[in-house]
Amino acid sequence: MENPTQFVQWLRSVAPYIHAFRGKTFVLAFPGELVMAGAMPVLAQDLALLHALGIKIVIVHGSRPQVQEQLALRNVVGRFHNGVRITDTAALECAKEAAGELRLDIEAAFSQGLPNTPMAHAEIRIVSGNFVTARPMGVIDGVDLELTGITRKIAAETIHAILDTGGPVLLSPLGFSPTGEAFNLTMEDVAVNAAMALHADKLIFISETPMMVDAAGVEIRELSSHQAEAVLKADFLPPDSAFYLQHAIKACNSGVPRAHIVPFTTDGAALLEIFTHDGVGTMISHENLESLREATIEDVGGIIKLIEPFEADGTLVKRGRELIEREIDNFSVIEHDGVIFGCAALYPFPAEKMAEMACLIVSPEVQTQGDGERLLKHTENLARAAGFKKLFVLTTVTAHWFLKRGFIHASVDALPKDRQHMYNWQRKSQVFIKQL
Repeated sequence: MENPTQFVQWLRSVAPYIHAFRGKTFVLAFPGELVMAGAMPVLAQDLALLHALGIKIVIVHGSRPQVQEQLALRNVVGRFHNGVRITDTAALECAKEAAGELRLDIEAAFSQGLPNTPMAHAEIRIVSGNFVTARPMGVIDGVDLELTGITRKIAAETIHAILDTGGPVLLSPLGFSPTGEAFNLTMEDVAVNAAMALHADKLIFISETPMMVDAAGVEIRELSSHQAEAVLKADFLPPDSAFYLQHAIKACNSGVPRAHIVPFTTDGAALLEIFTHDGVGTMISHENLESLREATIEDVGGIIKLIEPFEADGTLVKRGRELIEREIDNFSVIEHDGVIFGCAALYPFPAEKMAEMACLIVSPEVQTQGDGERLLKHTENLARAAGFKKLFVLTTVTAHWFLKRGFIHASVDALPKDRQHMYNWQRKSQVFIKQL
């Protein structure tokens, strides 16, 4: 291995996500264009990795280009209304043909098992069936969409039972009525309804569309559902991107915590979106993804993982789990999508109306995004609210950072008496104090 240190750092950086997502349910949907582009084998390897990490996988495939291909073979012209296919009898037969071929292609991709590949020894048995109940979409704007349908019900209990046995589930964009009729559905509609019915933790569209950008050409990385609705109303997105965003909003407003839209042209897009802080696509949530809040006992593990590397290199004094558990009420954390990326602690010294800010740490992944500044301001506000007049810190390596933010160098004698007694003369930390 050329750079083992880099590998170790990478593995440590993804560990919080692995812990957070084990046992969770993800619905991953992709269009027929992905299969036509030859990307299915690689995607199957990535999804197999998610499965191996204990994530419950539900896969929804699209089939638009495959249906169009079947229609062309039969010399039938496809008809659309507002971007939705009008499905007559001939088109439905083409949809069935396309769905059958795609199912076999996907099952074949999940049957890979060559040595020295991510699928080696995987032995994944993917399960599909008549899990989608549908009804006709009906007449829209005076146009009868015929056998085009919308999802009415997902067999959630059956799917959960299959997921609990360790098998991924595959859903096709076809649904069936109680009378035995078949309907052609959109992949997006099936995926959203599956995510809602299964109470999925994430809905991920691996799309043929490029990364979303705003009207000024700036990449759109994160949106609350309210912000996403405003983007739709502004009407600057291409139609295909807007269609995905519309369905992502519906999912989030119906209880799915996170929806993602990532371009499949990026190698490993699903893995990068799930296991890196910034991802490679657009993430939509019902609320803002990042929160700065007081820590709870459930955060102890996340705080320990965050500060361990800084304890190892001597930046921080080592703290055991028991100490952090006892002092957890003193901590604040910054959380992003369920993962802690920053923390700080506030220790009061009421007699001198002073407080100490300690253990101010931000993950290296996000140190240029202002989270340290936010934690500092949050801690200052807590100290002011408690009636303290001065805030002090002890540091060995970040003196200039605090000087730039209004702290003044001071001697150990300026510390509260109790803190002077605890001062570690071997570390020789510098003392900085700020008037509040």
